Amino acid sequence: MELSLPFIRSFFVLLCVILFTACTIPLFSEGSIIMGVLMGAIGGLLFSLFVLAVEKAFEKANFKSFNIATLGIFCGFLMGEAIMLVFNSSALHMPPEISAFFRIGTFLFAIYFGMTLAIKAAEQISISFPFLSKGSKGQKKKDLVLDCSILLDSRIIDLASSGLLDNHLIVPRFAVKELQLQAETGDDTNKAKARRALEVLKKLEAMPALEMQFNETDFSDLKDQMAKLLKLARTVDANVITSDINRIQQASVEGVKIINIHMLSNALKPITQAGESINIKIQRYGKEARQGVGYLDDGTMVVVNGGAEFIGETIRAQVLSVKHTSSGRMIFCNAMDESLMTEQEIEQSVADMENSHKNYFAL
Repeated sequence: MELSLPFIRSFFVLLCVILFTACTIPLFSEGSIIMGVLMGAIGGLLFSLFVLAVEKAFEKANFKSFNIATLGIFCGFLMGEAIMLVFNSSALHMPPEISAFFRIGTFLFAIYFGMTLAIKAAEQISISFPFLSKGSKGQKKKDLVLDCSILLDSRIIDLASSGLLDNHLIVPRFAVKELQLQAETGDDTNKAKARRALEVLKKLEAMPALEMQFNETDFSDLKDQMAKLLKLARTVDANVITSDINRIQQASVEGVKIINIHMLSNALKPITQAGESINIKIQRYGKEARQGVGYLDDGTMVVVNGGAEFIGETIRAQVLSVKHTSSGRMIFCNAMDESLMTEQEIEQSVADMENSHKNYFAL
């Protein structure tokens, strides 16, 4: 492609020069053929450079935007034809010069508003005409449909401020209406949550770089909010971002990937390295003999060999290894005065915990 584009551009410039020259030569007398050739060459060169400049300006435009703009132009043309049909069939008569200006103005007005309305309603057009969005689907970064639960987690503001969600966050209008309804008619607890969620939404709206999109599509046949959310995500080919703790184990539903902010937060926690020393408060007994269990500030469980003797006390422990399990991340340590656990003992302990994680993670 890198080799063919320069060739196409060069051929286009040459073709413009030849055609412009062929058109300008007849306009000059026989004694001024050289002037005609010169004017044609200059005109063709300037026109081709103008077209190449326009191509450069629209370099970042994708095929979906081109399709939507084309549809807007076509709809604007039809609207202009309809206006002119009504005008021509009326009893009004204008001089040809004024009528020509009126016709040009009408078509420019109609095409402009057709394009602007098409761009503003791009998402609805993509839903109604899916073939318009079949551009670079393989390279497309999917948008994220926002679940109401995530508005109750203020971390979404920090995540949005990072720039990772710019131009990719979709807020369903039906979810906003539901929050507004809860803020007005719910009980005191639901009112407080809904108002807090609406405040977070206003802060997100105030971020100009985020360019958050509101989707007006509603599914009146569905009553469950999550069912509506998933159907909207499938319709616009997007994923769902949520903060619902009950969906941590639910990676995807019917082709829609569910991104949980809790899992994202766990993935970004600092990783403790083997050999480091940490201070940990032993809160309860572990599964194995002489094991104690404590928790870091971020909720990470710490299993301390020899910690059973220090229940309720804060001790210093040395990190042996960090294991990632289906229930989360766990850190295995030795109390400073204890003998080191072997790697086989750690693996066996992890397997036992995963088999009985309900007992281990119970409060």
